[in-house]
Amino acid sequence: MRVQAFMFYGCAVFFLATDTVYWLWSNDWTGTTALALAVGLAGLIGFYIHFTVRRLERANAGPLYEDDPQGDIADAAGELGFFSPHSWWPLFLGLSAAAVALGVVFGWWLVILGACAAILTSIGLVFEYYRGHFAH
Repeated sequence: MRVQAFMFYGCAVFFLATDTVYWLWSNDWTGTTALALAVGLAGLIGFYIHFTVRRLERANAGPLYEDDPQGDIADAAGELGFFSPHSWWPLFLGLSAAAVALGVVFGWWLVILGACAAILTSIGLVFEYYRGHFAH
């Protein structure tokens, strides 16, 4: 994953050079600001990936399997994480987000109602495995 971090750093440098040239030739605030935000976004993603790789390398006491030039595909085998196969909360969260989006069209009361529903369904999604039948 270290390669991906440096790819995003390279994008940030490219956007910075492009932003500088664009500003000098056009004196346009809108495009310059958009490119400056692209610099920040690429740099932020690169920093996050770099930070995460360093943390994972310390936890694994060595380089990650994808950074090993002698690595094999089978090195990545194993459990990738836990994914809930039966949760209804994402559906309700999506309906809440749809209510917020439709509220912009039909009325602000629906935005408020949808936002409250989105907060409640987010809490339900996060704490699904702490209460009830599937609690650990």
